[in-house]
Amino acid sequence: MAFAPQDFIARNVRAIPRSGIREFFDIVQGMPDVISLGVGEPDFVTPWHIREAAIYALERGRTSYTSNLGLLKLREAIAASVARHFAVEYDPRQQILITVGVSEALDLALRAVINPATRSSTTSHATSVIRPALP
Repeated sequence: MAFAPQDFIARNVRAIPRSGIREFFDIVQGMPDVISLGVGEPDFVTPWHIREAAIYALERGRTSYTSNLGLLKLREAIAASVARHFAVEYDPRQQILITVGVSEALDLALRAVINPATRSSTTSHATSVIRPALP
């Protein structure tokens, strides 16, 4: 009997369909003249000063985990920017959370405000991102 790794994955996890945006990403990757923003990636190389700052941080050993909320310095900068541009005040210690992307942010936001058994609806183009977050 051959080893089948999928047999070790819980049935409920195996039943989760592959994200439509990932299917789109795979199709677009094979099209040389198409710029895909489907997974939030820009169509340019990260500027050198940002890459250099990352290298410098690695060389200084800045490789540990941060707070689950994200770095306070970053949250403070976001609060200041939002206040400056939109005249809205947020407490960076209590009201701002850093996520790795919009899918995580939507997932957390929806899980925070939608109770199980609550009826909700989404637009069809957002379903692949939002559906897994709905109770």
